[in-house]
Amino acid sequence: MPQSETLLSPVVDEDGAPFWEYASRGELRIQACARPGCGELRFPPRPCCPHCQSFDSEWRRMSGRGRIWSYVVPHPPLLPAYAKLVPYNAILVELAEAPRIRLAGNLVSAPDAPLNSVPPERLRIGAKVQVVFADLDGVAVPRWVLERP
Repeated sequence: MPQSETLLSPVVDEDGAPFWEYASRGELRIQACARPGCGELRFPPRPCCPHCQSFDSEWRRMSGRGRIWSYVVPHPPLLPAYAKLVPYNAILVELAEAPRIRLAGNLVSAPDAPLNSVPPERLRIGAKVQVVFADLDGVAVPRWVLERP
């Protein structure tokens, strides 16, 4: 992986640690309220359910399928570590089984491909995508590939 990408590994906090642990196993899981009668999914992870204020939670496995809800191709690069990757994309993915949950990431041609591996003209709102995981400084980071390239 290019040096410029390894400079920007995610910060893992206590609430989000299970997300990254599951990602290291190749699983996309989303935190959910474990209180009977609630069960609401929430992202980003947090200690308390914003719907019922319960502190009980569990991590539900998602299919990893979704669609591009929005995207941007930043010009000029917002962070210096990304300068050599221009043009790259940043996308918001709406999960298939949880439409209110949207994850930020990048559309790539393969799990370990560089962030600029998909030409900007291939980006389409509504395009179906599937999660893949790339190693970034020992952390498995979710990225997205087109379901039908």
